[in-house]
Amino acid sequence: MSSEIAIATRSLSKAYRIYRHPADRLKQFFAKDKRQYYQEFHALTDINITIKKGEVIGIIGRNGAGKSTLLQLICGTLQATGGTLVINGRIAALLELGAGFNLEFTGRENIFLAAAIQGIPEQKTHSQLDGIIAFSGIAPFIDQPVRTYSSGMYVRLAFSVAISVDPDILVIDEALSVGDAEFSRKSFDRIMALKDAGKTILFCSHSLYQIEALCTQAIWLDQGRIIKQGGSSDVIVAYNQSLAEKNHNSGGAWQPQSEPTTPTRFSNISCCVNGQAQQRLKLHSQQDDLEITLSFDSDPTKPGPSVAVVITDYNDKNITSAGTANENRSIARKENGSGVVSVIFPRLSILKGNYWVHCYLMCDRGIHFYEHAAMVAELEVRQSGLELGVVSLPHAWSNS
Repeated sequence: MSSEIAIATRSLSKAYRIYRHPADRLKQFFAKDKRQYYQEFHALTDINITIKKGEVIGIIGRNGAGKSTLLQLICGTLQATGGTLVINGRIAALLELGAGFNLEFTGRENIFLAAAIQGIPEQKTHSQLDGIIAFSGIAPFIDQPVRTYSSGMYVRLAFSVAISVDPDILVIDEALSVGDAEFSRKSFDRIMALKDAGKTILFCSHSLYQIEALCTQAIWLDQGRIIKQGGSSDVIVAYNQSLAEKNHNSGGAWQPQSEPTTPTRFSNISCCVNGQAQQRLKLHSQQDDLEITLSFDSDPTKPGPSVAVVITDYNDKNITSAGTANENRSIARKENGSGVVSVIFPRLSILKGNYWVHCYLMCDRGIHFYEHAAMVAELEVRQSGLELGVVSLPHAWSNS
């Protein structure tokens, strides 16, 4: 394998034997291959990927698509049923945080236990111990049994140990929202530092925004097979189209997924058409102005947040968006960390239909979410004429 390749798989597969009755396992043992007492469930089938060193790869798909199974195979916590898997480099995995902790051990003892499981020499763990404890923020309780920890303290310690390794390859399975807002931001900054250092990162998430913002490439899995892989934007567009088609065919309504509230949060959101604020807004395409005003609270000692507004149709298909981070606009705040920012869509050019407005409060880089305010307003857009499509683009006719 080329020295530039970090991970390569060829026809990788993982199947599980599903037995209807416990006794069938014993029957299968004696029957050998003469008779089959089980059904096979194929979690992954014919997976072929090549990941170069320094690439950041996003893995997307619905629940049960095989995302976590693929990551566990790469990390070595599962054995493949078929195919080949080649890894070139040291792996650090953020999968099930805290797996392997002994609840009767103290936090300090569990640091050494977890480090040993990851293959870190005891001498190196001693040299990193103060940094791990400081990063976790639970120094006053580090010599208490882990069973006395709150769930937040437990996760903070587990993440601090996992991220203390200097890996060549970092595998992340939905681990960017651990702990409270302050610790979540510290964790995110640490992961971004690894990205900036040229480490190879595999990132599995249901947040398509984070996938597109963090990743250069993406892999879409469905029912254990690769549906599409390539540039993250192209893969996400195809994935969203598939979700929209399935929702339309099933008649199901899109369900919002709100992020947990944090100290950095929206205090008020107002959507207005021509100066009138309502939750259900009627407006005329290319004539009426849409103004969205976002008020927020934040920690004044931390970098200022960014905001974004996304307009979607009823199938959660993105129609348009605007974000301060994407447009390199900083937001002024008061001394207490509060702020107000407005965005105006003059003579909104979206054509007739019904749409939702969603608002996001994020870190200054526009990647980590503090709060997602879903469906804050409904837009009922009318239009004059018979123009087709979703949006009216500026254009000019000429006749020579």
